[in-house]
Parts: sequence; C-alpha cells; structure tokens
Amino acid sequence: MTVKQLLLIFALFLSGCGATGADNRTGADSLPEDSLAATRQGAREITLLFAGDAMQHQAQLDQARIRGGAKGYDYSQCFDLIAPTVKEADYAVVNLEVPLGGGPVYRGYPCFSAPDSFAEALRDAGFDLFLTSNNHCLDSGMKAARRTLTALDSIGVDHIGTYNDSVSRERLTPFIRDIKGFRIAFLNYTYGTNGIEPRDGMEVAMIDRPRMAREIEAAKRAGAEIVVVTVHWGVEYVLTQNSNQESLAQFLLNQGTDLVIGSHPHVIQPMQVVENDSTGKKSLVVYSLGNFISNMKTADTRGGALVRVVIERGDDGKARFREADYDTFLSAKPTGKHDNYRVIPSWMTDSIPAGQREHWSIFNRGAERIFNQYNKNVPRKHK
Repeated sequence: MTVKQLLLIFALFLSGCGATGADNRTGADSLPEDSLAATRQGAREITLLFAGDAMQHQAQLDQARIRGGAKGYDYSQCFDLIAPTVKEADYAVVNLEVPLGGGPVYRGYPCFSAPDSFAEALRDAGFDLFLTSNNHCLDSGMKAARRTLTALDSIGVDHIGTYNDSVSRERLTPFIRDIKGFRIAFLNYTYGTNGIEPRDGMEVAMIDRPRMAREIEAAKRAGAEIVVVTVHWGVEYVLTQNSNQESLAQFLLNQGTDLVIGSHPHVIQPMQVVENDSTGKKSLVVYSLGNFISNMKTADTRGGALVRVVIERGDDGKARFREADYDTFLSAKPTGKHDNYRVIPSWMTDSIPAGQREHWSIFNRGAERIFNQYNKNVPRKHK
C-alpha cells in the first residue's frame, strides 16, 4: 500500500471519529481499488432477508401495555417464532412504519407514534437495517422524526431514509455495509409523507429519478458491489403492481440496481427475477412484501412475505445476485388478555390459534394464487 493510500485511510478514520449523536453512522467510504480488494476475501456467498411493514395500531399498543405492566410496553412474544429465520440471514431489513415518538402517549392510526421497545424487539429478532422513509415517517412531527433517528442509534441498528438535515443526508448517502467481505449499498425512498411536508431542515428521501440515479452512481463509485433500492410505492390493498411501479423498477434496473424491494400496499405483490438487457445483469424486483406485523383485518392484510436473497462471489471475483426465495406468515392476533400479536411462519401453522386458522388459509391461498400466477423464478422455500 502506498503512502498516499495510507494517508487517505487515516483521514477517513479521523473523520469517522468526529461523528456524534443521531448521525453516528457512516455512508460511502470510498477506498482505492486495491484496498477494496482486501475486503473481498471473505465468504463466497451471503444471504439477505427482507420483511415488509412493521406497524403499531392502537390495539397493538394496548396489548403491549397490558403485557408490560409497570415495566412499560412488552413486545417479547411478537417475533419469537420468526426470529430464528431472521437471524439465519447475514443481514436482515425491515420497514419501520412508525415514528418512535418518545411518549408518554403513543398512538395508532392515522398518526402513529410507537415506543422504543417496539424497535428493540425487532432488533432482538435479528433485524439489522430499519427503513424509515415511508408515508408515516412524519406522523408525529419533525421532533419525533428526529428522535426516531436518535432512538435507532441508541439501540445499535442501522437505518436509512430520513435524516436530520441535508448535510447529514449528503454525508450518510449512499449507505454501504460490508457484510462478510461483500460491499452492499442500501438506498430507501418513499412516494410521499401523507401531505406532511418536511420542515426545519428535516430530510426525507423521496422518489426523485434524477437524484436516485445520482445516488446509485455514487454508491458504485464508492465501491458498492451490489446496490439495493427499497421503495415505498404502489396502491394500497391491490395485489398486483401498476404501470408506475413497473416503470420505476425498470428505471432503477437500468441504473445498475441489483435488488428493488417494495413496500406500502399492505398486501403482497409479485416477485420477479429479470434479465436486464441494458446492464447484462440478472436482478430481483419485489413489488410488495405486505405487512410484517399489524392489526389490519381484511384477509389479504393479515400476513405477508419474507424474501431471502443469495449474493455470491463468482470465480472472476465479482459479486452478483444469484437467487431468491420467499415464504409467508400470519400476523396473529392475541387470544387472551396477556397474549400478544405474533408473527407465525407458514411452517409452524400448529401455533396458529384455532380461531384464526381460517384467516390464515384465506390469506395464504390468496398469496399463493398471486405468486403462482405472476412470480418469475422466485420459488417458495417451504412447501
């Protein structure tokens, strides 16, 4: 390594030591190519896992409060059955569709505010990256939106999508994580914020094609081997994607994106492995993962999908998307005073309360119908 390269690494180290508070994270850390090569001597493959909308309706808040008693809001039961699957992945991503408002009063729909213990439970279940750019991120105002960033930092998880100000966004975007020697960039955007405009400098990453293109290119320049774009888009409760989603997905693929992962409709939508003629790459598009946990009541909103993605390093030393599969689960409601909402995977249907097995059957049949009809080369993991 040359003296110039050593000085560059030392300067990056010093600049990282200066970060404090809610922005104590690193974005793109560009290094010379021979330094990047040193990070590529790790695993031959890694797995990424993606889950959909983690929500907190009023009934969920009430139940967590009953379980927690004097200790506060208890979510310890919510993810115990799905946690082993989440933890199997090398890096797991979830859409946090609630601000962490700090209390003492928390709220459900339409303007959400949830306790920190909800995010802590998701972390303890194995989620590493929390997406915060969604239509509910400003529900409780700018102070709560900023507090969400501080709270996520305090529990030691990665997060992208909203930022304290434009300076923070420029510094922290693109977000690149080294996962066992694979440099993976993650970007997060939303179609809107329910008519609440960001104020006082607050930054929300919005769907803006020119800026998205610039940030994807910045990720590649900074040494990202795989680019993941997570998008909050589509029409609520519609089980198939629309032309706007298809157009944006194609645009992102044309910029060199490897994975496009969608949320917002609160129901599942198709997943497709596509060959991109403009880049020559095989990529994955997931239009919607549906709800991860919620109190929604219609059959299609009672569950969702997990998508597992395998990234491999070829004999040529290059990282590439190899394959993906999915599975489904039920967001079960409590059956007793001290029970809680619970994510129950499809391979543990014996754990579904008897009174909710018909709900599971209706949801799963509907999801299978959509996936069997429209999925392309994304099979179900558990048969």
